[in-house]
Amino acid sequence: MKRLITLPTVDHGDVSLPEPGWCTGHAGHVPGYRVDLTHFGTQHDLTFEGDTLLVAMLSQDPFATVAERRRTGLYVELADFSGTLDPAEVRQFAATLTVHAAHLRRLADELAVIQAEEGGR
Repeated sequence: MKRLITLPTVDHGDVSLPEPGWCTGHAGHVPGYRVDLTHFGTQHDLTFEGDTLLVAMLSQDPFATVAERRRTGLYVELADFSGTLDPAEVRQFAATLTVHAAHLRRLADELAVIQAEEGGR
């Protein structure tokens, strides 16, 4: 069930909108433009030997100018990882990527359920 939240914006004043159950909230919200309001889910840091390779989280931009961007999606950000690896490290890196690929597939399944619940918006 979505609850109604109200967030201040610089161009539309206080804006009330439904918050998806997966949203982690808006603590620390800084008023900006209404079009930039975004719901974010739990952040998943996918790492290799303590370094972040990529970050993934559910997201939704309810006031995006492009209608498709208003649907829930998976925000993915590639980190700035680089390094020279020996053969054993390359194998470990490849194994890590395989684990992360499985994690991304689980997030895709979760997203598919959420989008089905949202319907054809």
